[in-house]
Amino acid sequence: MHDPTTTAEIARLRERIDAVDTRLAELLEQRALLAARVQRLKPVGYFAGRDADREHGLVRRMAEHAPRLGADRLAAIMNRVITAGLSAAREEADRGR
Repeated sequence: MHDPTTTAEIARLRERIDAVDTRLAELLEQRALLAARVQRLKPVGYFAGRDADREHGLVRRMAEHAPRLGADRLAAIMNRVITAGLSAAREEADRGR
């Protein structure tokens, strides 16, 4: 079992992680809303309109700010973020029809 100091430190760090996760969720929601607006404006949108060059550039820029994760891990994360956002935008558009 951990000593009380370690247990308290773990609790403090987990509170900070929870706060970051909340901010991350809010940012992901903002990103999804912005991406949905872009998709409505593009002549070819949603999954057919993905721009691989733009996505690679995005990952490179993000890797500069998150070197611990690196480009490969960030590419996997952002692929899921983009896919989820496009899926949500498509569902929203289908409901609006």
